[in-house]
Amino acid sequence: MTLKTTTHILGYPRIGSQRELKFAQEKYWRGDISQAELNEVGSLLRHRHWGEQSGAGLDLVTVGDFAWYDHVLGTSMLLGHLPKRHRSGFPDLDTLFRVARGKAPTGCECAASDMTKWFNTNYHYIVPEFSVDDEFNVSWPQLFEEIAEAKKAGHKVKPVLLGPVSYLWLGKEKDAGFDRRTLLPRLLAAYQQILNKLAKLDVEWVQIDEPALGLELPKEWADSFKIAYQVLHGSPKLLLTTYFDSIAHQLDTITALSIDGLHVDLTAAPEQFDEVVERLPAHWVLSAGVVNGRNVWRADLTALVERLKPAKAALGERLWLASSCSLLHSPMDLDLETELEPEVRQWLAFAKQKCRELTLLAQALDGNDIALEECDRYSAPIKARATSSVVNNELVRQRTAAITDDLATRKLPYAERARVQRQALGLPLLPTTTIGSFPQTNEIRSQRRDFKAGRLAEQDYITAMQGHIKDAVERQNQLGLDVLVHGEAERNDMVEYFAELLEGFAATRFGWVQSYGSRCVKPAVIVSDIYRSAPMTVSWAHYAQSLTDKPVKGMLTGPVTILGWTFPREDLSREEIANQIALALRDEVADLQEKGIKIIQIDEPAIREGMPLKASQWQAYLDWAVKAFKISAASAEPATQIHTHMCYSEFNDMIESVALLDADVITIETSRSDMELLEAFEAFDYPNEIGPGVYDIHSPNIPTVEQITELVAKAQARIPAERLWVNPDCGLKTRSWEETEAALLNMIEAAKILRQLHQSKVG
Repeated sequence: MTLKTTTHILGYPRIGSQRELKFAQEKYWRGDISQAELNEVGSLLRHRHWGEQSGAGLDLVTVGDFAWYDHVLGTSMLLGHLPKRHRSGFPDLDTLFRVARGKAPTGCECAASDMTKWFNTNYHYIVPEFSVDDEFNVSWPQLFEEIAEAKKAGHKVKPVLLGPVSYLWLGKEKDAGFDRRTLLPRLLAAYQQILNKLAKLDVEWVQIDEPALGLELPKEWADSFKIAYQVLHGSPKLLLTTYFDSIAHQLDTITALSIDGLHVDLTAAPEQFDEVVERLPAHWVLSAGVVNGRNVWRADLTALVERLKPAKAALGERLWLASSCSLLHSPMDLDLETELEPEVRQWLAFAKQKCRELTLLAQALDGNDIALEECDRYSAPIKARATSSVVNNELVRQRTAAITDDLATRKLPYAERARVQRQALGLPLLPTTTIGSFPQTNEIRSQRRDFKAGRLAEQDYITAMQGHIKDAVERQNQLGLDVLVHGEAERNDMVEYFAELLEGFAATRFGWVQSYGSRCVKPAVIVSDIYRSAPMTVSWAHYAQSLTDKPVKGMLTGPVTILGWTFPREDLSREEIANQIALALRDEVADLQEKGIKIIQIDEPAIREGMPLKASQWQAYLDWAVKAFKISAASAEPATQIHTHMCYSEFNDMIESVALLDADVITIETSRSDMELLEAFEAFDYPNEIGPGVYDIHSPNIPTVEQITELVAKAQARIPAERLWVNPDCGLKTRSWEETEAALLNMIEAAKILRQLHQSKVG
């Protein structure tokens, strides 16, 4: 008799199929609903999502994956570990929002904590801050209340925790000369308290996430796992969970740990499977992450059955099946996508469908003949896709094959271009600009929706968008900015907009994925070879430039970011896809400058997050990523100034490659980190111009003139004033006009003060 294969997922999307959590959060922050009403929305979503997991036939329902902002901040709350400036009034939900946003309906306006990318994803987390005297106090009851909630609803639960070593790794020290690993004993004591509480709730298994094991860790960090899991071993059972990359290089460390099971990501690193099975300790469970939690392609269940049969024979009921990582990174429900092309739709699976894939796969693996036949039917469309006529374009393949190094090289080096550009642009010292977008009002969103739905005629839509562009240009002129933008009223998202205009993408209506807090994005799907059939931004930029004598930036999203923030094909390399996008953008750059656009910004905020987890693989990635950007920019004439923007990136790891992008100006996020990110530019003599962000656009707090002046002064200590720009951290689409104008006025005034100070020093 075949023993049943256990199924589970590592986490479920929390936002709701209609983004209910997002809208409830924002209503609460505005004061439109009470905290009790917000909590009710959260409870309804949790129950719905648990029901969808059990309804799909999963054996274990994941609990503890729900978060009010992000799960790392949720862990900080669970541990009672918050920045000192936010500890007043804890525990309280508003405390969590103040740490994340700097502001909540109650309490002080205090600086928000730093935010950065979750490994190599577009999900963001709030960075824990560690000090030498930190204590950990388990006093935030959310996890335990949700377990009781789920058990009462009749679910067999598997709580999830972020593991202690990864939690420490993901944070940063606030005290000089202090090593946060010294806090591990105190932290482990708190984790023991948590596990004891879970044992009293009759929890059998705990999923404990240690994604840092996918990295090439320093020895002292790898050794920390041995200490941690010797202390934590006991009851409940621990399923050590890894994802996003292979952990084969850590198997000596992992197999010596006192745990009860191991999860591995077999979509990111299928090559590790056989070695992991061979070396798995005799009493451990192996959770095989075979359904991709980070992409939307339907699984080839027939192929997976054949691949898993030997492991099933060797392990029996100790083989579990799971998603590769949390389904947090996947849209909710493909059933809602009634407008997708039928051929494309049958290639896809979203979170709800992925749960069913696991159940069907487990039944087939357990020898159910009906399930085996259903796997064959289910897998047929994804197998047929390989030869589909809509997927492959020979002209695109020929153009990418003809790429040379010359195609990625500007006509003049930066030093010579800079002289030409200074003469052509005539900008002042410390020029002021913004990153691209301006507030997306309800009127703008409504007009875009009406146009897409056919309720607004094309010419009426163009007239409406031109009205918003004109308003944005006039406001910027009145404020006194030096370099303007058109405001991007016509754009729903910096990637989705281009995906809808380039050939090769499929857009969804409800494929929302959480990026952070209430911020959701709707990645398109790359379904075939990519090319540009018509200009995408030229008419809007040309119209904006016609309204002013000041330069207006053309705004493009770079090839690596378009790739990184969409769901990519799995039958082409990322390099090949990036080159296809780069060639399309190259044509757009040429058309923009032909229409008199003198500054073109090609945003690449995703270039850091796209780096492999293992440092030994970084250079190969950076080589093709940098080249793709340069291909997109190299059609620019020397007088055309190329900008790029990066946000929430750690530059120490790739500063030389950032320089190799050869952008004339790079703008970066630095205000939340208090200019700490500029340390990379101090240690490395960055040759081109740089705009370190001085205004945290993710917080509703308005920076003062003094705060901005202080930040720019810190930047001047590292970068000569002649090569500095003054700008916000990121685009302003999420802010109101009232907040935006107040902050920009202060930013412009700070630039004026600093120019005068500079003149007095050199005069």
